[in-house]
Amino acid sequence: MERTPLSVALSAEEMDEDCEPQKKKIRTEDLLSDFGNKLEYRLSGILCCTVCLDLPKTCFQCVNGHLMCAGCFNHLLADARLKDETATCPNCRCEITKSSCCRNLAVEKAVSELPTACQYCQKQLPRTVLEWHERELCQERPSTCKFFRIGCPWRGPFHELQEHEDECIYPGKPGRDVMEALYLMDEKQLAEIKRYENLFSLLSFEKVTFNDLQLRPYRSDDFITKLFYETSRFSAFSQQWVVKARVNSDSKNPSQSTRRSLHFQLVLKSRLASPLKVYFVVLKGPFGDIRVNPAIFEFEFNNDKLETDYQELPIEDSLECNKLLASKAINLRLILFQVSQ
Repeated sequence: MERTPLSVALSAEEMDEDCEPQKKKIRTEDLLSDFGNKLEYRLSGILCCTVCLDLPKTCFQCVNGHLMCAGCFNHLLADARLKDETATCPNCRCEITKSSCCRNLAVEKAVSELPTACQYCQKQLPRTVLEWHERELCQERPSTCKFFRIGCPWRGPFHELQEHEDECIYPGKPGRDVMEALYLMDEKQLAEIKRYENLFSLLSFEKVTFNDLQLRPYRSDDFITKLFYETSRFSAFSQQWVVKARVNSDSKNPSQSTRRSLHFQLVLKSRLASPLKVYFVVLKGPFGDIRVNPAIFEFEFNNDKLETDYQELPIEDSLECNKLLASKAINLRLILFQVSQ
């Protein structure tokens, strides 16, 4: 008889827990969800780059711990190089250099776990799997018809691809209707083949030489100094040479331009007894990380023409140019081919 009220009381408590009002449960879950979102938002505000306010994939920090993404870090160093100033942290104004700033791996790992939206389907995913999702899994990712090689112009979301390919009219078109697309493909392939054939033919020349060079920064003696780069003298074909480079083809204010490029020229420092025709190619140096799309240049030197025209260094984009400007020196390999007269 004494156990009955206790068991009844316990049952009542259990019933109270199990029968909690539905509205109260929803309110609690909403609060927890809001807290999670707010936490992620706060972390994003703490771990973001101090310049662009975006979360950094590669993160650098100044001596006081302020964070910068790799792009903004290189941009700050490049701006300082162009203006002949000391690069400083935008937060605390301490000096920043390649040697004084280090990677913050903890921040990089924390950022990689924070969610972000897929640019196609807006699904929230950890940053570590976002690239794979957008490339392989997302049903809204842009896709092209497998018959694009014969001229089909269709582009659309991946989930519509199979339906389109089943109904695509291009496989059934007569050959004469797809010849134009094939001609365009042939032109691209022939251009690639011609580039390799030219390079292979150059390698068969009698006189071929290469030099690993460093372009180092200097300032001009003008009233308003300008940045330029120059290598030390080097020997090739019994002649003395240097390579010079300048930013944005020597424009007035390259630091105020959003697009930056490097233009270089090959300079002969010796006197010639007869004209000298050469081909030359610029590649990445063995100790450099410059990304170059190789191109073949040619020039005929004589005593009246000892300098080539400035040619744009075929690097990928402005971000690559900023990375080069941020470096103490630009490492490259120059291959020279002498044309027999």
